[in-house]
Amino acid sequence: MTFTVAAGNSRLFRVRLYRGFSGAIIAAWLVGCSTPPPPPPPAPTPPPPTPVVIQPIQPAKPALPTSNARNAHEYRVDAAKHLYQLNGARIFKGRMPPMLYAVGVLDVEVDKQGQVTRTYWVRAPGHAPEVMKEIERTVRQAAPYPVPAHLNKVVYSDVWLWHKSGKFQLDTLTEGQD
Repeated sequence: MTFTVAAGNSRLFRVRLYRGFSGAIIAAWLVGCSTPPPPPPPAPTPPPPTPVVIQPIQPAKPALPTSNARNAHEYRVDAAKHLYQLNGARIFKGRMPPMLYAVGVLDVEVDKQGQVTRTYWVRAPGHAPEVMKEIERTVRQAAPYPVPAHLNKVVYSDVWLWHKSGKFQLDTLTEGQD
C-alpha cells in the first residue's frame, strides 16, 4: 500500500501518524497497567452447626434371676446353685472327707426382691467363729438371690460343710462324704 502525499501535507501527515501511533501505544500501555477488577465478595459463611444434645445412655439394669419355687425346700436348691455360681473357686470338689473342720446350719430370710433380710444360726459351729463370720459374709455378699416369684418372702435352711482348707459344700448340692 502506498500513500501519496503532497509536499506540504507530508509533514502534517507524519505528525498525525505519529500522534496516532503514540496514542495507540499509550492506550495499550495504560490497559496493561490497569488494576484488575476486585475479586468477587466471599461467599457468606454458613451458620455454625446446631449443637446436637446427646442424652447419656442409662445402663440397663441386669435382670434378676427368678425362682419358680413354691416353697422353702424348693427355693433352697435355687439359692444353693446361686451361691455355687458366685463362689465356684471356693467350692470343695468331690466327696468331702469324713472329718470336717466345721458344720453349721444357717437359716436365711430372703425378701421378694431377693435381698437377705435376716440370718439365724440353727446350729452354729461355735468352735470356729471365723467360719461363722465367713459364712454370713458369703451369704450377704451373694445378694440379690433369685427373686421368689411365687412367695412374698422365703426362709430357707442349709447345712454348710466346711473343710479345713476354707472350701465348702452345701448339703443341698453336696457330692457326699467318704
